[in-house]
Amino acid sequence: MDIVIASVHSVFNQEPAKMTDRLLKAISNPNTSIIGHPTGRILLRRDSYGFDMHAVLTAAAKHKVAMEQNAYPDRLDLNDANLRQAKQHGVKIVINTDAHHTSHMDKIRFGVLQARRAWLTKDDVLNTLPASKFAKAMKHSW
Repeated sequence: MDIVIASVHSVFNQEPAKMTDRLLKAISNPNTSIIGHPTGRILLRRDSYGFDMHAVLTAAAKHKVAMEQNAYPDRLDLNDANLRQAKQHGVKIVINTDAHHTSHMDKIRFGVLQARRAWLTKDDVLNTLPASKFAKAMKHSW
């Protein structure tokens, strides 16, 4: 596969240490390119699950696994503070609309606004790259 996005989609109520371990295992898998909606939050419906963000971002930087900034308005995951932490750790971001229909593609603007709140630049966001460089970045070469 060209891109593998690993995301938590179940068992959100685990202890923070166990959830951290799940995320670290996904990051250390050599096939993983991106961690999707890393905190699992859905605004006004579900809080973020507990985990050690510092440990996850440290591992993501080491393995060159990007973090998704999910631009869908119900998520906006990562938030601006998390995005700033990712930048400080040297972790690249991919802004994703989480589109389940073509009409959702315009939601990208919310992700861009979130990235701007975190002071990210195009150098921090992998999907600002030309297609060939983006493909190379998905192979852990950023």
